[in-house]
Amino acid sequence: MKFDTPAGANPIDRLKVVGKPTDRIDGPRKTTGTAPYANDWHDPQSRLAYGYVVGAGIGKGRIAGMDVSRAEAAAGVLAVVTAANAGKLDRGAFYVARALAGPDVDHYHQAVALVVAETFEQARAAAALVRVDYVRSEGVFDLAAAKDTAVAPKAGPFVSPEAKAGDFEAAFATAPVRIDESYGTPDHAHAMMEPHATVASWDGDRLTLWTAIQQMNWGVRDIAKTLGIAKGNVRLVSPFIGGGFGGKGTILSDAVLASLGARAAGRPVKVSLPRPLMFNNVTHRPATIQRIRIGAGPDGRITAIGHESWSGNLPDGPPETATEPTRLLYAGPNRLMRMHLARLDLPEGGAMRAPGEAPGMMALEIAMDEMAERLGMDPVAFRVLNDTQVDPENPRRPFSRRQLVECLRRGAELFGWERRVAKPGQVRDGRWLVGMGMASAIRGAPVMRSAARVRLDGRGMVTVETDMTDIGTGSYTIIAQTAAEMMGLPLDRVVVRLGDSAYPESPGSGGQWGAASSTAGVYAACVKLREAVARRLGFNATDAVFEDGQVRAGNRSEPLVRAAAGGELVAEDGVEYGDLAEWFALQTFGAHFVEVGVDVDTAEVRVRRMLAVCAAGRILSPKAARSQIIGGMTMGIGAALMEELAVDARRGFFVNHDLAGYEVPVHADIPDLQVSFLDEIDPAASPLKAKGVGELGISGAAAAVANAVHNATGVRVRDYPVTLDKLLGGMPEAA
Repeated sequence: MKFDTPAGANPIDRLKVVGKPTDRIDGPRKTTGTAPYANDWHDPQSRLAYGYVVGAGIGKGRIAGMDVSRAEAAAGVLAVVTAANAGKLDRGAFYVARALAGPDVDHYHQAVALVVAETFEQARAAAALVRVDYVRSEGVFDLAAAKDTAVAPKAGPFVSPEAKAGDFEAAFATAPVRIDESYGTPDHAHAMMEPHATVASWDGDRLTLWTAIQQMNWGVRDIAKTLGIAKGNVRLVSPFIGGGFGGKGTILSDAVLASLGARAAGRPVKVSLPRPLMFNNVTHRPATIQRIRIGAGPDGRITAIGHESWSGNLPDGPPETATEPTRLLYAGPNRLMRMHLARLDLPEGGAMRAPGEAPGMMALEIAMDEMAERLGMDPVAFRVLNDTQVDPENPRRPFSRRQLVECLRRGAELFGWERRVAKPGQVRDGRWLVGMGMASAIRGAPVMRSAARVRLDGRGMVTVETDMTDIGTGSYTIIAQTAAEMMGLPLDRVVVRLGDSAYPESPGSGGQWGAASSTAGVYAACVKLREAVARRLGFNATDAVFEDGQVRAGNRSEPLVRAAAGGELVAEDGVEYGDLAEWFALQTFGAHFVEVGVDVDTAEVRVRRMLAVCAAGRILSPKAARSQIIGGMTMGIGAALMEELAVDARRGFFVNHDLAGYEVPVHADIPDLQVSFLDEIDPAASPLKAKGVGELGISGAAAAVANAVHNATGVRVRDYPVTLDKLLGGMPEAA
């Protein structure tokens, strides 16, 4: 099916199943512990062996020698894999880090060996017997120190090194009101609960991986490329994923090493990364240094807006695209967006929930608050004044739907923004200084080709198969809702099978494209199945109505199940997208409002309440969508107040590489978060007129917290996280 014109009326519009606050259909399996995650895979007949990774003990250098003899002789050991016996290894097309060091070591905890043994304990004990002699070399581990060596990154599908309109420098220089400030965001860890884990099994030259991975198609491509085998000889299975946030986009070292270990041992091998290797061996969100310049007239209209960002990565790695949201969020005729990329010898920087928007808006939305204060304007009113209904870089390209102003105004009303005291440090509640802050939210709404297979059997059950994954977002449920709506069935008559590369290809979970894309693929397959059903029952497919388990046209009605009386009906199709994204800017929008309390003596910050108002097309499952938004808000609170990977700039590693040292929000940190969705459909987005929401909730959330802290205390912190040591020196008198 080709989607190249905005969607018209279709069966989804009935909203008998889609759009309802549905319980997760996979919920019972997760709550009873019967949902199989990668690390749970176990077949008593498989003679499963276990691999343990030996990580490099230096941040940069080479391996001068390695003695694995004691490890090989240890009890239960089946094989020790190193660069010397692994064979030629390539890299995938997405991540740039090499899975196995040797002779060069590119970053700390890069794998130097994998020990495979009968049990996990034997593998771990033997791994401690591997002796490695290193020759250290000087590495670059500090972004601030490397800033002046940064260059323009290579352009790519997700990277625009520079974007300009008008004459920014001249307009900024002559603007009556200006700000020119720098902001910093630290390295962040994905810190998902489920570890990176893979079970690998070879059958001749065919490889099967049970793994935790978000994009199955990328994974097949990348493991085949890395190992030098045919894509057709690879199968990935990932029915459930315990959190990813972009950190499991495609195959990483666990998948490569498990594959090598299984080949060496001649048996299936399980590799699970210990928590320290999840921080230093695989990817993270890289730190940024951002400079934002805004010029405006006395009336508050922005005349010049400039955003530059510096980030670092391994050679060939991409930048953090922090300037992207500024390109589309506010009007202003004179614009300059520029990215700079430094080479760092830290673990690879990669995508993390809302890459670009999350760190970029941590800076931009503080800058907007500072500008509003300098103008003497209310922060909400300043943002409303500078709204635009067209792409600021290409005014001939309108937004498909843009309800940012509506989000801002509804949020202000629901939150009681009129009670905010503009002058900072004026509101006390006992020992707490109280402040309010807000920020806008924007996140792209891309869609990609997605396919599915649907079956109608003799029991009247519809089964959906697609390699789409569920990383805790509700993919099973929204896909079931789509099929149920299209086929006129209740939800309990639909079975959903996901996360197997043998199924029709979807774009997987990531980039906020999963929901809109995968449900569109299911929609297309169901259109074909409806046509097959109509033919078998003797109906005209155009006239047939599928409802309550019946197929009707005119005065005639037949049970849907009768269409499968002569045998199962199977249909497969996908949606291919035309050029609507060139004609329309496809984005989601929102507004965050936060109230914080700051202890007058200790500067401890507590979020007291928080609201997000979102406009993201048709909301397919309000319950799941709310969960996604509050999850993003929670991560935004973490980014604002506590999350920071501490870099040892001498030895080149993240020191706090576990959940004891890397702080994330816990229940005591999070109040009752509120979410409100605007009524919206976007016919240009997908056949379901829906968009994703998974990353909108974090975009702007951290800045709203930081702005609230400033309103409470009068202290402006521009380097995240906003910790008490950065507040104490400027706090108002406690008395």
